Parts: sequence; C-alpha cells; structure tokens
Amino acid sequence: MVLTVYPWVWKAVMHQGQDEYQEQVTGMVCQEADLKDGQMKEVTVGDQKVLLVRTQGQYSAVGSQCSHYNAPLIKGALVGDRVRCPFHGACFNVRTGDIEEYPGLDCLPSYKVKVEDGKVYVSINKNSLKLKKRVKEMCSMVPDIKHTILLIGGGPASLVCAETLRQNCYQGRIIMVTRDNLPPFDKPKLSKAMNLDSSSILLRPSDFYQQYGIEVWTQKEVVSVNPADKVVKLGDGTLQHYDQLLISTGCRARPLGCPGWDLKGVKLLQRYEDAKEIHNSCLGQKAVVIGASFIGMEVASYLSGKAASVAVVGTSGYPYERSLGPEIGKMCIQMLEEENVKFYMNDGVTEIQGENGKVKWVVLKTGIVLEADVVIVGIGVIPNSDFLAGSKLEVDSRKAVIVDKFMRTNIPDIFSAGDVTSFPLTIRGDQRVNVGHWQMSQAQGRVAALNMLKTPTKCESVPFFWTVLLGKSIRYTGYGEGFTEIIFKGSVEERKFLAFYIKDEVVVAAASLMFDPAVARLAELMATGQILTKAQAQADDLSWLQM
Repeated sequence: MVLTVYPWVWKAVMHQGQDEYQEQVTGMVCQEADLKDGQMKEVTVGDQKVLLVRTQGQYSAVGSQCSHYNAPLIKGALVGDRVRCPFHGACFNVRTGDIEEYPGLDCLPSYKVKVEDGKVYVSINKNSLKLKKRVKEMCSMVPDIKHTILLIGGGPASLVCAETLRQNCYQGRIIMVTRDNLPPFDKPKLSKAMNLDSSSILLRPSDFYQQYGIEVWTQKEVVSVNPADKVVKLGDGTLQHYDQLLISTGCRARPLGCPGWDLKGVKLLQRYEDAKEIHNSCLGQKAVVIGASFIGMEVASYLSGKAASVAVVGTSGYPYERSLGPEIGKMCIQMLEEENVKFYMNDGVTEIQGENGKVKWVVLKTGIVLEADVVIVGIGVIPNSDFLAGSKLEVDSRKAVIVDKFMRTNIPDIFSAGDVTSFPLTIRGDQRVNVGHWQMSQAQGRVAALNMLKTPTKCESVPFFWTVLLGKSIRYTGYGEGFTEIIFKGSVEERKFLAFYIKDEVVVAAASLMFDPAVARLAELMATGQILTKAQAQADDLSWLQM
C-alpha cells in the first residue's frame, strides 16, 4: 500500500529550560488505521525519508537507511522492536534508533511521533533534517585516571570495543596498536573494489579518535605479552603497561608452500597497499588466482574486466563447495565464465616458474601450465597469535585464542575478539567455532568491552556475511558446517534462490541471491532462539518467512 504523504508545516517548538526556539518540520504522514502492528512504511517529512513503524500499538519513527551502506530498511525484516537490514544484517531498535547488531558503527536518528484525531504526525528538528545516521553519545578520557585498556589489532573488534567503552562512560586511557599503515578501515571492500582511495575506506576520520581520546598507534607490532606483569613488548623494544587487554589481531593470508612462491608478482591480499598493488599490476596482464573461495572468487570477479585474462585454480569440484554447496558453486563458475574467467578445478599448484626473478608460469598438478604475469593467492588464513607464545594463553589446534561467551581468555583481564578467536556459538549449542565474519568481529568487540566494564554480557550473535560477484550479492546467515542436505526455493539456474542448509532435521544456515529479505528474516528468527525445521523449509507455504 502506498501512503499518501500530506503537506508538512513549519512549527516552532520551545525546548524546556531554553530561551531559544528550535524550528521543526512536522508532517502528517498517515491515518492511524493505515498501519497495523508489526508493519512499517517509508514516509516523507520535509525532504527526509523516514521509517514509520507500529509495534504493540505504538508508533515510532527512525532514519530510513542502514548506517552501514545506506540500504533501505523498508526492505528489511521487522521482528519485535528491531529492524534488520536486508543487505548485510545490521539491526536497529525502532524505538531508539540504536544499533543492536552489526555491521556498521552508527545509530539511526529517531524522531518524535504524535497521534491526534486518528492521524499520525512525525516531527524532525530542522538542524538534523539531513542527518542519516547518529553517533552514539560518548565520553572522553580524563587525564587523572591512570587505568589503561590496550587493544592489540586495528580491526573492527578493536574499534567497536573502544567505542563501546566510551559509550559506557569509561574515562581511562585507550590505546589501539596496529601493524597497518592506516587506522581501522573497511577491509571487506579490499577484495570487492580494489582501487579505492584510502580515505574512502576509513571507518572513522582521524579527528574522531582525538575527540574521544582513543590513541591509535599505526605501524607498531606487539611481539610478546607478559600477563604476570601486565605489560606487552613492542617490536621496537619498548614496553607498555595495561590494566586490561584485548587481543584482536585477526588472521593473515596463508602463503603458498610450493617452489616459486617468493617470485616477484606472487601476491597475498592482506593490507590496503596489497589491494592497490594487485589492481595496478593486473591491468592488461595475465592473472592467475589460486584459491576458489570467497577472497579468490571476489578478486577474480573484480579483475575480469581489467586483466587481459583471468584463471582460477581450485582444489574442490566447485567454488564454495563445503560452505555453500556445489549447485551455487556451479552457478558462480557460469557467472564468471560469461566474463571470460577460466576455471581449473579439482587441481592444485605444484610449482610457480619465472624468468629473471619474476613469475611467468603456474604449473598445475594435472600438468597444465598457465601463463601468468601476476599470481594472487587466496588459500585460507592463519590466526595471528604467534606473539602469545610463552604467555600461557590457551589456543586451539589452529592457534586461535580460546574464549568463553563473555570473550574472556583463561587469564584474568585478558579478552579476545574477532577472527583470531575460537568461541562458543549459541545457535549451535555452544559448539566452539572460528568464524571470520566482519559482523561477528564487531559484535565480539562490543561484548568484550561490556565485560571489561563488569557488565556481564554474552556473545549470542547469529553469523551473517555476504559476498559479491559481478555486482550480485549472495547473503548468508547461520553456521552450516557439516550440513547434509540443501533445500532450494526459487531457481539457482535463474540466479534467484533461497537455500536452506539442513543438519539433523534442522535449518542450520541459509543463503540467498535476489531473495531479500529472506536471509535477514531468518537471522532474526534464529536470534530469537527459534528452531527452524526441515519440514518448514520443505513446505510450499513460506508464510512463516513473510514480513
């Protein structure tokens, strides 16, 4: 139903305790009967689009665009008092506008709603009429407070941890130490759009850190941790004391182990500089991508219109075979083959050969020899935990740091968050997992901060991630490891589908393409603890998924 937006009027509103008048824009946006409980509509007040929501008989109004990448929330999933973004899974409380699940950092603006004579009015402060997101109120550092929280790593877990500390009145010293040249940046973009200006991917501008008293030490590395003395040693030999510590060092790209791995032109994608280098070196050249999972496929997709040729080498039958299944993998091959990307699956690399120290050929196990000017390696990652040797922190067999649901390690006052962790996943009965998702890293950073402040909070987030190929996004939620069956709705061949991953007669994960907001809705149902059965997934009637 399309809502009629009635003419809006200017009103001057006196703020209590102030002598100044604050101008507001007020619009009559709908009749009370137009919206039922559990419904939301996008309306316009002034020139501002607003999300109007009715829950439990009450109306609320918040910004209409997700604070992450500006997705229209009207297309998202409304469950209870929160709306989940259809694209990447961020959640916002519709009463306050506060962000409750990631990705993204900022909250939505919230607006006054009044019901009078069966009509619904929304008022917006004129000064904030153009604001699409809101930074949650934060304190800053008080120099006299000597308490120090040290964050090792400059990724999303550290940033959200720092911001959560300041949002909850922590006024001690916060130090973030990162090996990167840049302060926290939007790393998922590196494999999707490799020729980006560094300023366009920074998560916060430099003055943000200054304003809130967050020290960011770039190009510095922690080489050891001494929990007994509560100090870390940096690469330059200096020591830094901490009262509480967060380990959020993420993972590094796994290098090739075959002869020729160190030739010039063989590249790993880890840093911003790597992405720029890969872009520049592949223009008009022959590129070979080793690895057919998410990083490798996104790089191949990006290079398909820029390199002279692109070849992908994968060890499985299809890309993503273990995570998304062969049907979706086959579809992705077809998508990229239409852009002249060549695939060599069920194969591997035995040697990289070169001339004058530069890569020239890639020799495969099947004997095929591929010409190559540039080789990009995407064959998995290794947790960055080597510097913890001798610290007595517990790590698992993959060297991921073991934490509980409060993000606590086995040593008091040391927490860990993000890709480097092995943690208990709520939706899988607290099975210990390592999930390398941007969203989960942010969620864990928040939980770590709250527990540092002695506010007991468990990490109960539902994994949500996305991958982009040729402008098409595949969205995924849940944890599908060990799935035994996939039930499809729609058509994979037509590239419009919803896939349910089944294990022990239960839906453990879902993936979709052009089927929004199904995955967002499923993530919200999982977040509320609902068990979704195989029978529900098989049914022709998917009304339980409808908004």
